[in-house]
Amino acid sequence: MTPPLRSYLDWNATAPVRPEVVDAVTRALGLAGNPSSVHAEGRAARAAVDQAREQVAALVNAPARRVVFTSGGSEANAFALTPSLTLNDKRPTTHLLMSATEHPCVRDGHRFAKAASREMPVSADGVVALDRLAASLAEPRDGRALVSIHMANNETGAIQPIARIGLMCREHDALLHVDAVQAAGKIAIDMTTLGVDVLTLSAHKLGGPQGVGAVVFGSDRIGVRDMLIRGGGQEKGARAGTENVAGIAGFGAAAELALGEIGAEAQRQQALRDWFEVQLRLIAPATTVFAAGAPRLPNTSCFATPQVRAENALISIDLAGVSVSSGSACSSGKVRRSHVLQAMGVSAPLAGAALRVSLGRLTKEADLKRFLAAYAKHLSAVILQKAEAAA
Repeated sequence: MTPPLRSYLDWNATAPVRPEVVDAVTRALGLAGNPSSVHAEGRAARAAVDQAREQVAALVNAPARRVVFTSGGSEANAFALTPSLTLNDKRPTTHLLMSATEHPCVRDGHRFAKAASREMPVSADGVVALDRLAASLAEPRDGRALVSIHMANNETGAIQPIARIGLMCREHDALLHVDAVQAAGKIAIDMTTLGVDVLTLSAHKLGGPQGVGAVVFGSDRIGVRDMLIRGGGQEKGARAGTENVAGIAGFGAAAELALGEIGAEAQRQQALRDWFEVQLRLIAPATTVFAAGAPRLPNTSCFATPQVRAENALISIDLAGVSVSSGSACSSGKVRRSHVLQAMGVSAPLAGAALRVSLGRLTKEADLKRFLAAYAKHLSAVILQKAEAAA
C-alpha cells in the first residue's frame, strides 16, 4: 500500500535537493581525479570546483577568488569568527559583538575568549538594537571589533538592517561578518552594496547537498591568519583537506538555480505566507505571529497560540502528514525554549507554544490547507481536554 503524500513545510531546516543538483553531484562523482593533481583527471575535478566557485560567488555578487569552501555553515562561521581575522594592516581584532538571536554555531562556535565577546539586545520583533551596537563600537579599545549579525533569523525570518550596520562598522573601523545561511536563495544579496567583510553560506538551505558551505571575503585585504583546519594547503591555503568535489559541484548548481528564481519565487512564497497567516488567525484569533512588525523572509512564519504545547502539536501535525518545526532543527531533536524568542521578550509559556512553518519552491496552497486542518483539529482537542479537566 502506497503511503499518503506528505506536506513538507520545514524548508528553513533543510531544502529538498533539486533534481538538477542530483545530476551535478552524480556527474562529479564520476570524476576520477583529485583537484590538486596536475594530470587530466585532476584538472577535470579542478574545473568542476572552479565552476562552482563562480556560481556561488555570483549568488552574493563577489569575485570567485574570494570563495573558500567548507564542510557547512557551522564550520564556515567557526572559520570566520576568530581574532586572527584581520585586514592586511595587521591591526589586531580583539573583541566580538553579536546579536542575542544569532544561530548557536555563532553564539557558541566563535574562537574569541568569553570575556572578549558581547551580545547585543534585540527589539520585540527581533531586530538588533542599533543604538546599543553603535555605543559598543564607540567604546575606546586597543584593537578592532568584529561584528557578527545574521542576515535573517532562521526561526522568525526577521531580516536585519545589514546595510546600516555595514556603515556603522566602517565608521568605527570594525569588520562585519554576516551569517547569510538562512537568507541566501530567498532574498537578493550583494556583498559590495551591503558593506560586508565576510559572509558565510550553506548549500543545503537552498536545495544543494548537506555537508558543504562557504566563506566569502568582501575584499582581497581580508584574511584569516590562524587556519581552522591545517594540512595540505588546499583552497589556496585557507582550508586544508581534499575538496568535496561532488558536494561543491552540487552547491554551485543550487546557487545558480536559486539566483535565477529569487524575484518571482519570493513574491509567490510571500503571497502564500501572508494568506496562510490570515487563515491561521481565523482559526485561532489569539495567535501571535513573531517578528510580524519587521521585514521578514518571504517564506517564514513563526507563531504561537496560547495553551498549545509545541511538542504535542508537532506530533499531532506530523501524524496528519505535515512536517513543521518548533524553531531551530539544530538541537538533537529536542524541543526547548528558543533563545531567539527569549531575547525578543516572549514569555516562557508562549515561547513553548511556538511553531515554525517555512515554505519553499514546491509548496502549494494545498500544503498549507493541510496544515491548517491539522492545527484546527489539534486546537479543538486541546480545548476539549481543558474543558474536561475543569469539569
